[in-house]
Amino acid sequence: MADRGLVWFRNDLRVHDNPALFRAAQAHLRTGVVGLFVVSPGEWQAHDAAPAKVLFALAAVRELSAALAKLNIPLLVRHAATAAEVPEAVLKAARDAGASSVHFCREYEVNEQRRDERLTTLAQAAGLSVVAHHGAVMLPPGEVMTQAGKPYTVFTPFKRAWLAQWGARQAELAPLPAPARQKPLPVTSEPPPERIKGFSTDIDMGLWPAGEAAALKRLEAFCAKGLMDYKARRDLPAVSGTSALSPYLTVGSLSPRTAMAMAQHANGGSADGGQQGAATWMSELIWREFYKHVLAHFPRVCMHRPFKPETARLKWEDNPAHLKAWQEGRTGFPIVDAAQRQLLATGWMHNRLRMITAMFFTKDLLLDWRLGERHFMRCLIDGDLSANNGGWQWSAGTGTDAAPYFRIFNPTTQSEKFDPDGEFIRTWVPELAKVSSKDIHDPPPLLRARLGYPPPIVDHARARDRTLKAWKALKA
Repeated sequence: MADRGLVWFRNDLRVHDNPALFRAAQAHLRTGVVGLFVVSPGEWQAHDAAPAKVLFALAAVRELSAALAKLNIPLLVRHAATAAEVPEAVLKAARDAGASSVHFCREYEVNEQRRDERLTTLAQAAGLSVVAHHGAVMLPPGEVMTQAGKPYTVFTPFKRAWLAQWGARQAELAPLPAPARQKPLPVTSEPPPERIKGFSTDIDMGLWPAGEAAALKRLEAFCAKGLMDYKARRDLPAVSGTSALSPYLTVGSLSPRTAMAMAQHANGGSADGGQQGAATWMSELIWREFYKHVLAHFPRVCMHRPFKPETARLKWEDNPAHLKAWQEGRTGFPIVDAAQRQLLATGWMHNRLRMITAMFFTKDLLLDWRLGERHFMRCLIDGDLSANNGGWQWSAGTGTDAAPYFRIFNPTTQSEKFDPDGEFIRTWVPELAKVSSKDIHDPPPLLRARLGYPPPIVDHARARDRTLKAWKALKA
């Protein structure tokens, strides 16, 4: 054993603001650091990882390997068929590299924590130390608590407490520098794979340039040109009003601290004030943080269970035809269909549309939110369990919101409000490309028939009444 440090990269595919990499380099200045990435198709399939997300992550790993090479840090690539085989693969890689310690950034999901606990047990038995760091969040779970020492379950008070903590500690949490250069090691980098069997997609991956450099470039461009207008433009799917940084945050090509620091700098140093656009976007970063904390404190949300246990008794509809129509964008509600087709074609969906289509799924169709959550994970390039689960449970009424069951979006009025001219609908539902702005949100029956566009699969008013009755029966 040569007393080197092994850095196991997972959802932190970057060299800047990577505490695991930085601390390992500090601890092994003289002996050196080796990187590791584990290809685990069975683990990805078990977690419903979208093919586009897997390919995006692999491309990010290739970029990471090149960035590490400039620091004289080789990257090993190991393969493990299932999650159960990952700890042994990591331990063997550590031995092969002559490592005395393994560093990684924490993942807070139940299965991932069990996997890491298994690695820790094996490593310690073999005489290796394991050091876990917080790289996926700005403030670790457990550090933003109520005065009673309990985790927050509602966003607004969480945000207030989070901002107070951040304001007191942000100097400590400033982006970390890249590791110091080390002497070349007698360990050779291994090329990350470009393709993995079982993960193929027709999505044009050129839509999503991968890696840390691409992430930082996109962040810089957004802060320079889109941040201040974010509040005014973020809900309009026909315009480029969002940052589209979620895929990079998901695979860790961009750290949330870097995103927060750059936005805060552009906002004159303020994290909750200054320009409304900047403050609103930073609030979205805190929403992301909130769902990470919820997942860590309430592991049941990792287990296909509702955040509010009493809602497990809600009677959902069993309607495979409605599920299929929703998945394929054939519901007869133009804004819902446009959103679903955008997802299938690009691996991404505008956030306002995620709310609209999830609300339609759970309130108009009264389908089990877990079916929609899974479909999103299987399609999204930015599929993140905490954010996806949090969003779906918010829409379904089973999540952290205080009193959400009676919140039911009208998809037609949502369409009129956020896509008033129908520009987004025309882009993704070509059957309606020439329909007037007046009719495009809910085309008349004869026009639908002539254009080959289906009638609505449900009547919104009746569906709303049915859902309210189901919820009131649960409350009773």
